[in-house]
Amino acid sequence: MTIVSAPFGSAARAPSAASLSGLDGINFFVAGMQAGFGPYVALYLADQKWMQQEIGFVLTAGGLAGLLSQLPGGELVDITRSKRLLVALGGLVVALSAIIIDFQPTFSFILIGLILQGITGGFLGPAIAAISLGLVGHSSLPERLGRNQRFASIGGLAAIALMGLIAYFLSYQAIFVVVAMLSLPMLATLARIRSTDIHFGRSCGAPNHHTIDQPARARRVSLWKTPGLVVFAASLFLFQLANASILPLVSEDLIYQRASYSSLIASALIILPQIVVAVMAPWVGRQAQSWGRRPLLLVGFGALPIRAVLISWITNPFLLVGVQVLDGVSAAVVGVLTAAVIADITNGSGRFNLAQGMVGTASGIGASLSTALSGLVAANFGRTAVFLSIALVALLTALMFWLLMPETRPSVTKLSNTSSSG
Repeated sequence: MTIVSAPFGSAARAPSAASLSGLDGINFFVAGMQAGFGPYVALYLADQKWMQQEIGFVLTAGGLAGLLSQLPGGELVDITRSKRLLVALGGLVVALSAIIIDFQPTFSFILIGLILQGITGGFLGPAIAAISLGLVGHSSLPERLGRNQRFASIGGLAAIALMGLIAYFLSYQAIFVVVAMLSLPMLATLARIRSTDIHFGRSCGAPNHHTIDQPARARRVSLWKTPGLVVFAASLFLFQLANASILPLVSEDLIYQRASYSSLIASALIILPQIVVAVMAPWVGRQAQSWGRRPLLLVGFGALPIRAVLISWITNPFLLVGVQVLDGVSAAVVGVLTAAVIADITNGSGRFNLAQGMVGTASGIGASLSTALSGLVAANFGRTAVFLSIALVALLTALMFWLLMPETRPSVTKLSNTSSSG
């Protein structure tokens, strides 16, 4: 399968303002809910006197659950007509996971909660991307993804600030009550998106096929034979192998140092990148149309090894917060352009969401291995060694992408021709 260009939605009318604002709200509240997991789970469990190996195990189990859900989740999003139903289901499962984790911090309950939350990774984010594509079409997708990322960052930022204060004045456990409560406004904003505005064929990368009984999809195996998609998936595998464990490792260090301000510093480590993403993401979406996807992704991948090397040298918590600007750069570029690159490669195939699952599987493998392997390296060789090893993997990622990944942006001529054909 090769990169193709097809009409972007000849049967689809322009989405309503209510649907577009509803999509803004979904990104805001879903990001707020997800902010309660990851580093805050590590902080919560460390505060409960869990061992570092136990924390690594349950986080890895949650990552593996997300990994195993990626391909079936992508297939589910492709074939399900109601993408809104999948988002609602995902939000409710995340809320249930938070309640389970909050109920009692025993090994079995935490494991179940993180596995449930991990499973939503296979369809919740992809369904939001599919709704975005179904609403605005391929040609407008990068800018829409930039807007999505801005609202997600603002939502995550607001939730993290609130959760940091709650952890400082109440407890880490209270954070998960907030996560569960955020499901209510999430469902309310989801209801604003009109189902008639979401073009089914366009939302799965088949813009010329307007009914569910005539999807005319490419063969699944064709995805594995697409060089650009395979290289992109491999790049994100290595990126997550390096990136996913950095923040949990730094957060755990703060807890074990027993600094009274650890919860506030941990929040700042997450808040600053979110601010950078909120500022940069719309710009990335716009520049992806003029610069292309590849140069921007090289910047995003290249920021990671620099960040890891700096963290290996710096132990002052306040200086570590400043280094997190680089995390924001990577997050803005990768967050905005992942779905855009996949949409470029699969446009016309009807397999956009399955391809998201394929790339998500690669990312999930990298993230799952990251926390476990980094924990072992940290336990046996120390802090400096683990961050230098992360930097080496990140450098390999940037080099491989630079040498092997083609530009996927459709040409201006093709964009003009295909848009006019609708």
